[in-house]
Amino acid sequence: MALFSNRPVGCSFASLPTSFYTRVAPRRLTEPRLLHANPAAAALIGLGTQDLSSPDFLDLCSGQGRLNGIEPLATVYSGHQFGVWAGQLGDGRAHLLGDVGGPEGTWEVQLKGSGRTPYSRMGDGWAVLRSSVREYLASEAMAGLGIPTTRALALVASRDPVMRETPETAAVVTRLSPSFVRFGHFEHWGHSAAEQAALLNYVVTHWFPECRVGTVTEPDLPATACRLLTEVTRRTARLIAQWQLVGFCHGVMNTDNMSILGLTLDYGPYGFMDAFQADHVCNHTDTQGRYAWNAQPAVARWNLYRLAGSLLVLGCTASDLESCLAPFETEFLRAYHAGLARKFGLSDWHPEDAQLGDDWWALLHAQRADFTLAFRRLADVESDPAPWLDLFADPGAAQAWLTRYQSRLVLSGPPATGRRAAMNAANPLYVLRNHLAQQAIQAAQQGDPSEIDRLFDLLRDPYTERPGHESYARGPAADIPAVAVSCSS
Repeated sequence: MALFSNRPVGCSFASLPTSFYTRVAPRRLTEPRLLHANPAAAALIGLGTQDLSSPDFLDLCSGQGRLNGIEPLATVYSGHQFGVWAGQLGDGRAHLLGDVGGPEGTWEVQLKGSGRTPYSRMGDGWAVLRSSVREYLASEAMAGLGIPTTRALALVASRDPVMRETPETAAVVTRLSPSFVRFGHFEHWGHSAAEQAALLNYVVTHWFPECRVGTVTEPDLPATACRLLTEVTRRTARLIAQWQLVGFCHGVMNTDNMSILGLTLDYGPYGFMDAFQADHVCNHTDTQGRYAWNAQPAVARWNLYRLAGSLLVLGCTASDLESCLAPFETEFLRAYHAGLARKFGLSDWHPEDAQLGDDWWALLHAQRADFTLAFRRLADVESDPAPWLDLFADPGAAQAWLTRYQSRLVLSGPPATGRRAAMNAANPLYVLRNHLAQQAIQAAQQGDPSEIDRLFDLLRDPYTERPGHESYARGPAADIPAVAVSCSS
């Protein structure tokens, strides 16, 4: 493909035994049209703005083209879904096109919503425009927040009908990641030592070379697996801390949706909170609240235990694996406290600050204050507390917490002028609220990508205030119906 004539192109996943994947072609869309392309993601694989309007680019992102003749594949994995072993899963509506070398590393290129594979089970393999817009926007929003994530390269729409709760139309997201390997890939081979060893060697060779013990030809598999698990534990803990600090709820933290690289993976029924509730559940399918905001750290640790269990087949002992999981709490709290200190404008975190933090969440929960704006406006309380106090139904309770907070700033906070700038650099003004995503979806369904463009511009730098975009910083108006998202979203 001429797009990548000057770039190294391959498919490293295909170096694994054929039991790991199936070669399968994407289903072609009818009259595909490029609804939007992401220049920032394109630059990661060496593409310029002019490349995004080429016929080759549309062919690639609609499933018609190939990366230098490489046949696409779908990978097999298993997993626990809502805490229950679901058995074999796999890329049921995704096709890995291959990987492309870019200025800062190699990226896998994958289509999502591109048709049935042998792992589709009873699904049709399609994604609808509604869910595709949500994923496309979410990955850019997370990247703008500095949170590890897969990236979205392009959004292709069509008129192909797809039946969900109501008739919709098909769309495909092209997304990028250094790797799409999940916890579920390891779980799938948890009873097969040879395949698990091959997967371990593949992952360590490409992304965790520092975890290898021994050599490629004479590896110490148990020791290597333990080092890998320790590093994945640390990365996962840091990722979840970042989620918590921006009010992000993943919505479906099944083990097959957990990245081995510690990235945010698979944006389905996600949500950024408006009014804060500690037990907020963004996924209407999650009737038991398993994946509530305040449950996410515990769920991540539970998922890591499932990953650890799959490594027993390599000769690891249960006690060694338990030790590898031990850093989770320490790593999570370190990242969480450091992040909360930055959001509060504190130069450092003291053990006694934990009570101030706990009381902060209790205040927001009791008052149902807006998560994003409560943090953002805190930077201005020394000059004018009124806008911050306006977020609370009981300003008296908010003032009581504020008095304690201001006393803490006097003890060790930086000068007020520098503190405000530092806090605004840690507290976004714009996040991808559900009603904003819905506005973009409704415009896209009419063939209008302008709202996606506008959100991209804001979410790439969510910390800088843009005059004229005040409505994008606010929660939904009282007369706007709540957007319900589920596993079909």
